[in-house]
Amino acid sequence: MVNPEEEVIEIMKKTGIDLAATLPCDRIKNLLPLVSENFPEIKLTREENGVGICAGAYLAGGKPMMLIQSTGLGNMINALESLNVICKIPLPVLTSWRGVYKEGIEAQVPLGVHLPGILEGAGIAYTTIDGPEKIGLLEEVIRDAYENLRPHVALVSPRTWEGSSCCAWDTQKAPKTPEKEKVCKFRLTQKVLEPRMIRNDAISAVATELDGELTVTNLGVPCKELYAARDRDLNFYMFGSMGLTTSIGLGIALRTDRQVVVFDGDGSLLMNPNALLEVGREAPENLTILALDNGAYGSTGSQETCALRYIDLEILANACGIQNTHKVNAEEELVYLYKDSLNARQTSFIHVILKPGNTKAPNIPLSPEDVTKRFMESLKKDQNKS
Repeated sequence: MVNPEEEVIEIMKKTGIDLAATLPCDRIKNLLPLVSENFPEIKLTREENGVGICAGAYLAGGKPMMLIQSTGLGNMINALESLNVICKIPLPVLTSWRGVYKEGIEAQVPLGVHLPGILEGAGIAYTTIDGPEKIGLLEEVIRDAYENLRPHVALVSPRTWEGSSCCAWDTQKAPKTPEKEKVCKFRLTQKVLEPRMIRNDAISAVATELDGELTVTNLGVPCKELYAARDRDLNFYMFGSMGLTTSIGLGIALRTDRQVVVFDGDGSLLMNPNALLEVGREAPENLTILALDNGAYGSTGSQETCALRYIDLEILANACGIQNTHKVNAEEELVYLYKDSLNARQTSFIHVILKPGNTKAPNIPLSPEDVTKRFMESLKKDQNKS
């Protein structure tokens, strides 16, 4: 007899899943080791990052899936709506559905009991799997997500695993006192740099150097500025899901050998610093992050961010394990460091010190779906040529 955990693995293989993004729940603790054994895996620090990473992997031709606890859906709703739904990016999500069946933690109940209504109200497809006899529905969840280009959530009750004899967690769990080792290497600019450029200067300077790089650009005015400076089919412009720019870039970088360049902002990076943790751990050699730091939320009226007075983004990147970092405040040096980073063959983080200020760039005359389609088609065409 096949255990439900093993059946999930078979379904994932059958449907072509090639990347799993996971966060643990003790109800699926015997499933997750099997996932680790059978698929490339990203172990997440926050569910929203999984949405971005999986979106990036899909853009680069992958077929990802998330496996999380249902509480994480509360963190993901906006990202699913403003990225997956509007861009028509598929994402199947297996969720361990807490708060409903034999729940011993009171804090799990309020969200858990309302999840079906929340998903329905948000227009996000979901399927209830409330026992091992229904685990086969997961195949339909995955197929629907990819055939209809949308997120689809499987709410999997703990009852599904109750009769299982799978003991993968017991046989593979880590020792009680694992050895810890971390070597920190810092490459910091110690002096304070006076800002000389506005964001558009920096974007335009790098845009002139773009060749075959794949780019992901933070939403709002930065996207408009890159579009005005140099629109290309290989530019992925964001229209929502603030904070996921770097996560999307990471997902793309993990699926392609092409150079991937992220135009992120200080407000976006500070909204989701967990993204840098996953970048530091995965460390793709083809990823360059341009942290455009003007100390302000530029697209919403230039309100001050913590980066203006309190947080140094280069130090933050180093703390997250990114070792090849630079700080720059002038166009000529930015271009030099950008070219150097492309040749470095390691994850690079360029902290660009800027003055606040926006240009009056026009709106991008493309829909989110148009941007997604042309990016994927252009990348696929280039890959076929090579």
